[in-house]
Amino acid sequence: MFMEERKAQILEYLRHLSRASVHDLSQQFNVSESTIRRDLKELEETDNIKRTHGGAILLQPVSFEASIGDRQKGYIAEKQAIARKAVEFINPGDAILLDSGTTTYELVKELKSFTNLSIVTNSIIIMQELADLPGLEVMLLGGILRRETSALVGPFAEQSLNMIRIDKSFIGTNGIDVKEGIITTPNLTEARIKRMMITNSRQTILLTDHSKIGKLNFAKVADLSEIDMCIVDEHVPSEFEKDMQRYNVNLHMVNP
Repeated sequence: MFMEERKAQILEYLRHLSRASVHDLSQQFNVSESTIRRDLKELEETDNIKRTHGGAILLQPVSFEASIGDRQKGYIAEKQAIARKAVEFINPGDAILLDSGTTTYELVKELKSFTNLSIVTNSIIIMQELADLPGLEVMLLGGILRRETSALVGPFAEQSLNMIRIDKSFIGTNGIDVKEGIITTPNLTEARIKRMMITNSRQTILLTDHSKIGKLNFAKVADLSEIDMCIVDEHVPSEFEKDMQRYNVNLHMVNP
């Protein structure tokens, strides 16, 4: 394999996994670790990646937003494990909010045994799933449809949300930056509605897979200190648990 071809395939590999170690890349492409380090150095010079201790992460524009269809294809086992853990914190009679997102979508599938819940969502696809679950009171926030995420946003959604109070909100994110202590998303209108969800909830539970850690997007949603609990798969950086403790976030790591 020629060097340029290998670098292109390294980029494609990182687009799928977001991050990789030098050792993993060396085995994947059957070359020495020193060769991989040289490839990564050259890729970093083109602003495609950022080298880290022992590996690299993919760099994307802060406004980049994958479609919900693309996001549903990634980290399925991790999202399902996160959802199974999240349902443990839901009690009969709760009023819960499910943010638009692929991990919150997996949580819907864990609600089949409940018959006494009030559920609020701004997600069209979550609403469609909830329609098949009898015995649940479901409220869909009105608003403007963002086709990229199948989410309803804007003044009508915000006005509806301001009329209610929630026991527990389950929020997704596109990025967690522990250095700045914030969670982010690419779109300002979605960031605003997510922030209102957090404000109007007694408890906020962040559901995220490990690929969102270290990513910074265009629009700030909230400070990490405003999050009560985070449920994530165990494939996180070694320092992540300590970082979350610094922001007083109750962290639960699950095994996919």
